[in-house]
Amino acid sequence: MASKKLILKSSDGDEFEIEESVAVQFGTIKNMVEDDYTLIPLPNVNTQNLIVIIEYMKKHGEKTDSNEEEIKKFDKEFLKDKSYQNMFELVVAANYLHISDSMNLLYQTIAHKIKNKFVNVVRQIFGIVNDYTPEEEERVREEHKWAHEGLMNLLIRFFRID
Repeated sequence: MASKKLILKSSDGDEFEIEESVAVQFGTIKNMVEDDYTLIPLPNVNTQNLIVIIEYMKKHGEKTDSNEEEIKKFDKEFLKDKSYQNMFELVVAANYLHISDSMNLLYQTIAHKIKNKFVNVVRQIFGIVNDYTPEEEERVREEHKWAHEGLMNLLIRFFRID
């Protein structure tokens, strides 16, 4: 018996035919399928990101106890060459589509990439403007030294950064 197919339409207008069993892994799409949609517009997901997310979901749809190591290897390689900007766009898309596993992988990858970076580098990566004078920044760092050290330790533990 042939599986049901759905059409996902990116914000760029490109359409992708995908098996329903894969598509319903996306929380947003699952709700639309329950409402009998077969053409599903995704105004918040561009073509490039939709291709990446479909690849991720297809691979994770094949997950079993016997291929868990293969999936871990796939995840490790999956975001290896992605830029910060691309990962930020994927976070937005995964959030819109309600794909928590993908979001967790993205968060963990971003956290791992910013580990041990200087504050000014992290600000640049995230586009954060420093509105402190050097004197104010030094004073705040001294007053809240415990928070800066504790926050980094918390991030390391939360994202299991090695």
